[in-house]
Amino acid sequence: MYLSPRHAEIIQMAKDNGRVLVDDLATHFNVTPQTIRKDLNDLCDQRLLSRIHGGALFPSGIENLEYEARRKIAADEKEAIGRAAAALIPDNASLFINIGTTTESVSKALLDHTGLMVITNNINVANRMRIYPEIEVVIAGGVVRGSDGGVVGEAAVDFIRQFKVDYAVIGASAIDHDGALLDFDFREVKVAQAIIANARHVILVSDQTKFERTAPVRIGHLSQVNTFITDRCDIPSVRKICQEAEVQLIETSAG
Repeated sequence: MYLSPRHAEIIQMAKDNGRVLVDDLATHFNVTPQTIRKDLNDLCDQRLLSRIHGGALFPSGIENLEYEARRKIAADEKEAIGRAAAALIPDNASLFINIGTTTESVSKALLDHTGLMVITNNINVANRMRIYPEIEVVIAGGVVRGSDGGVVGEAAVDFIRQFKVDYAVIGASAIDHDGALLDFDFREVKVAQAIIANARHVILVSDQTKFERTAPVRIGHLSQVNTFITDRCDIPSVRKICQEAEVQLIETSAG
């Protein structure tokens, strides 16, 4: 498959950063946005990228993005979401934190809290929080997923079911416009479902790019959470679900 030099560079930029945006590419290559849109459409037709509003993601299809690339996607938005979630969680609370780059941003924002008991199946969260003496960290046992340090499988599910906590902080790989929360790994989904079932207040954290993606395994439904924190939600059906199910919707950058 032949790629022009510009197409090859766009692919590399998408691989390095997780996504590319039309306006940024137009500035970088000193061409019009229309030219870039055609480039992205051509690359998506070849299934090398996956089109989103205003840009494209790497890779295409339902394959999950590499962990480091996912960390870079909407990094500033995830930091703001993390701070907003941490503001809802008081000192001396017990909570679950599951797998995901946005949930990791929440864990980072919680480091100034005291008296927390954090149960997690995310090795990255445990490693970050364990050095803080005011936070007790409990980590689930099970199969460690090499790609991102997530602990998954039936052993992790059984471990989670031993607890009943004040809060759960969960993420999703994709959010369908009908409110379905989706992921790629059925083993991770089982753990997430156990987390939802054993928390008094469930906080879903997800940036708006998750509305533009799809994944094959269903975690649950938006109506099952108590609070949904995102940078911006422009999907009318999702806003309607939040309103009807009395889910608190917090947008960190809306308006």
